[in-house]
Amino acid sequence: MKRLGKILLIILTILLLLPVGLWLLIREKPRWDDQTGHKVEEKLIEEDKYTLVENIKWAAPKGFNLTMDIYTPNTSQETYPVIVIFHGGGWLINDKSIMNDASKYLVSTGKYVVCNVNYRLLRDLGNTVKMNEIVEDVFGSILWIKAHIAKYKGDSEKIILTGDSAGGHLAGMAAIQGWDLSSKGFPDGFNPSWLPENKTAEDIALENGLSVQAAMLSYGPFDMYKAVKGDSASGSGFEASSNFFWYIGSSLPRGILGEDINVKDHPDYYKKISPVYNYPDTSERKLPPMLFTAAELDPLVPPEGVKDFVQKLKDAGHQEIEYWEYARESHAFLDSGEAFEMRAIPALELMVAFLDGIFYKNM
Repeated sequence: MKRLGKILLIILTILLLLPVGLWLLIREKPRWDDQTGHKVEEKLIEEDKYTLVENIKWAAPKGFNLTMDIYTPNTSQETYPVIVIFHGGGWLINDKSIMNDASKYLVSTGKYVVCNVNYRLLRDLGNTVKMNEIVEDVFGSILWIKAHIAKYKGDSEKIILTGDSAGGHLAGMAAIQGWDLSSKGFPDGFNPSWLPENKTAEDIALENGLSVQAAMLSYGPFDMYKAVKGDSASGSGFEASSNFFWYIGSSLPRGILGEDINVKDHPDYYKKISPVYNYPDTSERKLPPMLFTAAELDPLVPPEGVKDFVQKLKDAGHQEIEYWEYARESHAFLDSGEAFEMRAIPALELMVAFLDGIFYKNM
């Protein structure tokens, strides 16, 4: 009976994921060259509620251009807290455009500058990018924002990280492991893709330069060790051919930390890129206020795993942690598209209320 139940669960999951996979396959049209990176063409767009500067180049690791969009509210406020968004897509597909609608909604509240960030994907540079390098892009983007955001009326001491799915994992890495830096790079630590002039990764660590003031993490897979290990009996796992994101991203499955690294022989490497194994006790370091969101019907990141992580953080003494589960919803409810208003706005309203309680509670 147990075997039959497992088979039925696998069939149900396939049926749920098939239309999502087909839709992604049809819509996934790269907006960048996988060798040279994203299009660098700064463009100023004036809207009634905000000003947008598109495609700002913030770094070019290994010659691969990385860009971001920065939205500033058109109000009389002198400075604003800054929301930094990292898009989802299984670390293999999508770019910042999938978060355009969410960015516009957030800036239109008139309370927050929004930075919508591109990072390298695993499939870029001939399908050679490593997961630790993606994490280093995320760390570098936060440092760049802190150094430059005053130009866009952002407050560098009021940084909020957010992201969904893969982006939720990456935002979680920065919020929880932003102290784990090393000029030697992985696995000793992470060496950000962008550093302030005359600063090293060790300098940033000593200054607590990657500290942030809040994080909102949506349906993020926080245990990459478990995700890659998968189920050996069924041949599942993130690096396996059963992971359809590789094919949507027009790439062959491979080791995400390099050809010579695998989860069986190097479990600690995979745990290093998994926040669930690296959170501190409050006696060591206090985490910023965090909101975790999940979807009741999510087959990719079931809410049980997110709730489990939230409880572990609370057991470690971190009490400024909130959890919200979206009833009768599934994965990717924050994505841009025709269903954005119906799916995303209820979640975004909750997220804005969470932030207002931190940054505007006395107003």
